[in-house]
Amino acid sequence: MSSHTAATDKNVLERYMTLPLDTKVMLEYIWIDGTGEGVRSKCRTLDFEPKSPKDCPIWNYDGSSTYQAEGSNSDMYLHPVAIFRDPFRRDPNKLVLCEVFKYNKKPAETNQRKTCNEVMEQAKDKKPWFGIEQEYTLLDTDGHPFGWPKNGFPGPQGPYYCGVGANKVYGRDIIEAHYRACLYAGVKIAGCNAEVMPAQWEFQVGPCEGIDMGDHLWIGRYLLHRVAEDFGVVVTLDPKPIEGDWNGAGAHCNYSTLQMREDGGIKYIEDAIEKLSKHHVRHIKAYDPKEGKDNERRLTGFHETSSIHDFSAGIANRGASIRIPRQVAEEKKGYLEDRRPSSNCDPYAVTEVIVRTTCFD
Repeated sequence: MSSHTAATDKNVLERYMTLPLDTKVMLEYIWIDGTGEGVRSKCRTLDFEPKSPKDCPIWNYDGSSTYQAEGSNSDMYLHPVAIFRDPFRRDPNKLVLCEVFKYNKKPAETNQRKTCNEVMEQAKDKKPWFGIEQEYTLLDTDGHPFGWPKNGFPGPQGPYYCGVGANKVYGRDIIEAHYRACLYAGVKIAGCNAEVMPAQWEFQVGPCEGIDMGDHLWIGRYLLHRVAEDFGVVVTLDPKPIEGDWNGAGAHCNYSTLQMREDGGIKYIEDAIEKLSKHHVRHIKAYDPKEGKDNERRLTGFHETSSIHDFSAGIANRGASIRIPRQVAEEKKGYLEDRRPSSNCDPYAVTEVIVRTTCFD
């Protein structure tokens, strides 16, 4: 039998997973590490089932091992902010999403949630809704795209998007398991599909109002990594995992306010696009963890992207920065799609800058 951890016998594990816990509850605390795109987690016991994040104690961890602190002063603090059901350990156990704070009580550099939440509170009368399309790529543990021939490439793009059949899609079991895990956990997953590049997939989360967008997408990502781990497969959110004539991966953000969704809302959609056009550089900096360096490899003007250097908008145009869906143009109300965010973006940073630009002068 392989010594690889992902190849341990899940049937043996099941004997222990069915042991009764009596009154004890296991809480998996989840946070964003110093890279701004990696998730970390660790578990603790509680004597009762928490009903809200306030019921979960503040905890700490070693920030020097997560790119967030020096060894001489390494304590970082986990403040619970959202709670979900745990699809791996099942009820009453929980997943606890946390914000990270430093020893001096200030938010960690990669804690984008704190300011995002403040902005969403200020804009709550606008009722900002979001839906994010999270693209990702499955890899073998050797870093090679899952299902690709080891010495070459699959056939050119064309048959893989929303494909059906063993020669069109790779890893569907992971996608099915992840979808159900999200539904069980309470993540607002809205759909999924195979993407243009083989071994590339997408799941959508939303509509979510305000801060919920970031919370639900981060837990959706955590569940994706954990489910893939069970299958011995790696998930990458790299926006251009394979160079050449292959699509990159994005996190298109669909956005609307209450005014946009009401009759005649197209006027407010056009107003928002006008505001967005004046802050292109600021948005590009917020749309990936390396302030545009990651997205530079993806936003080339090819493979259904706009150029990173130019702002553009159009109806049903997948080569534009901002797309207005044709149905929205016809009904004269609805939402816009910002196609610029990278697959490894922080949704807190993305949704915050969109609201700052479009809701505040």
